[in-house]
This record gives sequence, C-alpha cells and structure tokens, in this order.
Amino acid sequence: MPLASLSTAAREEVRRLLHGPCDPSFLSSLHKALSVDAWSDAARGDAPGDHLLRRLGWLGEILPAADRIFEDPARLSTVHAWAAVTDPSLCLAALVHHTLCLGSMVRLTDEPGERLKRRMEALRSGRVKGTYLITEAGQANSHLATRTRAEFDPDTGEFVLHTPDPQAAKFGSAGTLDVPQTAVVLARLVVDGEDRGVFAFVVDLTGDDGLLPGIEVSSPLGLGALPLDYVLVRFHHVRVPYADWLADGAGVGSDGGFHDPAGSSGRRLQRTLRVGQGLWATMPAVAAATARQSAVQAVNYARQRRTQSSLAPGVPLLAYRTQQRAVLGALADAFALTCAAGGARAVWTDSLAAPMAPAGEGAGAMGFTPWAAVSRPLAAYKAVAVRLAARVTADCQSRCGFSGYLDVNRLAAYHGFHHAFDAAGGDSQLIFYDIGRSLVEEAATAGTVPQAPPVMSPHWWSATAHRHRHGLARHLSGRLRATDPSDPFDTWNPLLEDAGILGELYANALVAEDVARTVDGIRDPYLAQVLQPLAALHGVMAARRWSGSLLAHGTLRPADVQGLTDVADELCDTIVPHLPLLTEAFTHPEDIVAAPLAATDYDTALRATLTWTRGGAR
Repeated sequence: MPLASLSTAAREEVRRLLHGPCDPSFLSSLHKALSVDAWSDAARGDAPGDHLLRRLGWLGEILPAADRIFEDPARLSTVHAWAAVTDPSLCLAALVHHTLCLGSMVRLTDEPGERLKRRMEALRSGRVKGTYLITEAGQANSHLATRTRAEFDPDTGEFVLHTPDPQAAKFGSAGTLDVPQTAVVLARLVVDGEDRGVFAFVVDLTGDDGLLPGIEVSSPLGLGALPLDYVLVRFHHVRVPYADWLADGAGVGSDGGFHDPAGSSGRRLQRTLRVGQGLWATMPAVAAATARQSAVQAVNYARQRRTQSSLAPGVPLLAYRTQQRAVLGALADAFALTCAAGGARAVWTDSLAAPMAPAGEGAGAMGFTPWAAVSRPLAAYKAVAVRLAARVTADCQSRCGFSGYLDVNRLAAYHGFHHAFDAAGGDSQLIFYDIGRSLVEEAATAGTVPQAPPVMSPHWWSATAHRHRHGLARHLSGRLRATDPSDPFDTWNPLLEDAGILGELYANALVAEDVARTVDGIRDPYLAQVLQPLAALHGVMAARRWSGSLLAHGTLRPADVQGLTDVADELCDTIVPHLPLLTEAFTHPEDIVAAPLAATDYDTALRATLTWTRGGAR
C-alpha cells in the first residue's frame, strides 16, 4: 500500500513519528534549504569556509531566534537530522555551532548583554562559525581535570586565558582560518590565586585577516571517518572581556569577592556541561534519520539485486532469510531509533522547563566522567543511539556489496559519523561504565519486575531487558559487597566490564520502552498493524545480540534463544508485504539523498553518475 493510500489521520501519525510536532511548512523550508545547498562549490565560487558559513546561515534562517534556539527541541533535532542525511560533516559542524557554541551562550547566561546578543545573532545568521573547545589532547578524562586557565585580572576586570603546557592544548574543529570564527572555551577560573571551577568563555579565534593575536593552532589533523577542520588550539595570555564570561550566575564583585550559586567545583562543572544535553537529545534523531535512510537503501538493493547462486539462480537477495534478517532487522532498528528520538526529546523538553536545582540538591555525584551526573537518561540516549546507528549502517554497507562502500551512496559517511561519535560528545563506553556503577550501588532499592509477555509482542523485549537489567545489577551488587571498600580502584577495576554491560543494558531498555510506548500510542489500526511486527523484530534481533549475557544470568533459557531465529523469520514474513509503505515513509527526498542506492533502478542510477573513456584504434 502506498503512503498516499493511508487516511489523512494515519499520514499525520507517520509525520509526527518521524519528525515530531514539526509542521509541513517547516519541513518544506528545510527541504528547500538543503536541496539548494546541493549546488557545487565551484558553481557558487565560494571558498570552503565561506561555503560552510553559507550552509550554516541557511539552517539558521529556519531555526528560532538565537536567544530562543532551545525553545523548539523538535525543530532543532529535525534540522540536524536532515543535515546528517544530506552531509554528515555539515551535521557535525552545525551541531557544534548550534547546540554547543550558541547553546552555551543561551544556557549559561540569564540576561545576555548587547555584546553577547550581537555574537549570538552573528552565529545564527552564519556570519561567524562557532566551535566548542573542551577536550585537552594530552591527558585522559580532561573534562574532569581542565588545565587551561582563565585568571581574573582585578586591574582591568578582564580574564587572561592561557594554555599552561603543550598537553593542555584543546582539540576541536577550529581550523577554518579563512572566515571569522568564535569559540566557547572551557577553562579553569582563577580568582585571587584560588581555583573557582570550570567555566565557559566566549573567545574570538579568527577575524577577517586570519588568526587573532595570542591564538595558536596546529596543522590540520585528518579524520577520514568524519572529515572536518580538526586542529589543536593553544592560548597565549589572551585577554577576554568580563562580558564574554558565561558566568551562569557567578560573579566577581567590585571588591574582588567571588560568588557562585553552584556551591562547589563539582557542581559548577555539571552546570557548565549541561549544555551537552542539547547535543545528546539531538543525536537520537540524527541516528534515526541516517539509520532509516541506510535501511531503505539496503532493502532497495536487496529487492533489486538478483543472485546467480546455484541454490536459486535469478532469485532476488531479499528472498534469502539471512538477507531478510539483516536488512529488515536494520529497518526495525531504525524504527526503534525513531521512537528513541521522541523519548530523548521528551526528556530534554522536561529538563529545559525544570529550574536548575539549588547547590547540593538534585545532582548525581560524578564518577568516572561528568556525563551521567549531568543527565543519566540523555547521556544514555546519546551513547546507545550512536552505537546502534553505527551497527545498522555497517550492516547495511556489508549487505550491499561493493555498492555499500561507494562514497556516492553515503553509507560509508553515515557509518563514519556514528562510529566517530562513539567517542565524541562524551565517550559512550565511559558513559556506560558510569551508569552501570550507579545502578549497582542502587540495586538494593530495586523493585520487582513483571514477567515478559509472549515473544511476538512489541512489549516482550522491554520486559525482558528490564528483568535482565535488575538481575545483573543484583549480581554485581553482591560482588561489590564482597570487596574491600577502602580502595575504590581495586574495588571497581575488576567490575568495570560488567558495569559497562549493565549501563548499556539500561540504555537499551530506554529504547525498548520508547518502542512499546510508541506502538501503543498509534491510533490508526492499519498503521499499528504495520508497525507492531517491526517493533517486535527490533526486540528479537536485540535479544539475539544479547543472547550470551541473557543465558549467562538465566534471564532466558537455551530453548528461548534457539527459538528467536524462527520468530524473526515469522516477523519478516509479516513485514515484507508492507515494505513499499515503510520504505516510502522512511526515505528522504531524492534531491536530499542523491544516492543511486535509493533509486528505483539502482544500476541505471549508478551509471548516470559516471563518464566513460574509450580507447582509440591502434
């Protein structure tokens, strides 16, 4: 059944599922902005930096005003999701530009002055490129031990920003030296010789004539998986005006006295880093969009490609069970990520509406990293989304033969983006370690978990994952009680691997909850009939991946695991008749994707991208 055959109400449900509450006129404007951007650099005559600014400006035009950019999380997420499908490098630049650089100015300032308002508008309009400098390349966990210093000068009221040694150089996408560029730099504030915690400062890196005095950048650092302008940045006694301190309620009085509502350096770091919530909440939407497009292209390839195997010459790839489980499983995982995008957006919307808790209240203690303490669910959403999307895009690549690795089909770029983001934006494995550690310590208060419904139910994996999570937490809690608590390193060192598994399971359970909740909320009976087996297939394929842990802790029996393959095949048979509807709904417009693998006739579309050279007669 084509998408147009659905009722008006059902089509509206599909739109809200994929894009949240974004209205059709906004989606049309977004489509226009990104399709116009398909013009080549040479045709526009732009230098690379100017071209990037032009693209950021187009996106800024359809976002809310600079000081209200976080007031519409669905719009912000959808802009970056479509940008990722169009060009993952553009998406990364835009995420840093909007959610981290501009977002810091919005979130860490109660009443921005005129100077800051002008800077924010310059970023929104694309007159200036924004970047975010937090990571220090010379040491692990630099977020917890920032060494770049911003020392308050009482004589001038300015801050002196300085890199104390080569190991404290900042890593970031700040190598676009041919355009004006502004960074939000995280540095340790020093007032009257005392460490006052880590704050954010707005610092101009370049102007119309290149690097500004006191700014030093390295030669470019190549990163083929996610190409961008990466460099190391060092500061040499750069003067930063008081108005460019994103003080978040802190201040230095006329008498030199320092005050900070955070109350402690740990709490200050959490408040400064809360801008990361916008990035984490947006990543599931980005992951969902690229995963949907990857899965559609893999299904399209499997339906068109005919094999010459001796088993069944001329049969399309999609007839093989192995291919069905892979590409329809990818479609199911893409659907799950789409549900998770809605769940993450809801968490972020609630956090934006809630006031920051007073000092010492409502904040989790920082463990191995600050991320889970800033927001456990949003950090988990980021980590699980990029990891699942990397798996989906990699599987789709491998199932499309050499075509999956051609740059023109985008799958390599999608995989590189999410694979690189496993470490970027808060290291996913460290997030899982931290969440698992907290869950083990909380295990004594865990309640009972209901039994799972039948395996064909969209609720089966959610219930199974929760039961497994609680069982694993209790198991690790028992191991923790048997250790000597006087040495935290010796206590946790042997438990970290299992703690990471527990943290990842928590994140997977969040996604499973979103899937079940989404399917339950579908009102159109036919659409529910289409999506329920997709939801169930995600759960079955997830359980297959988790089978070792599920068996080891007795959550599932061997016979349960052995039966999952038959259930997956039955669900695939149910999904196949609905593929025309699903692929039409999940794909992006042709002039956004511009990938031959998305075409009705892949071979013809690929040949249309080529020119040919014929040798002459000899």
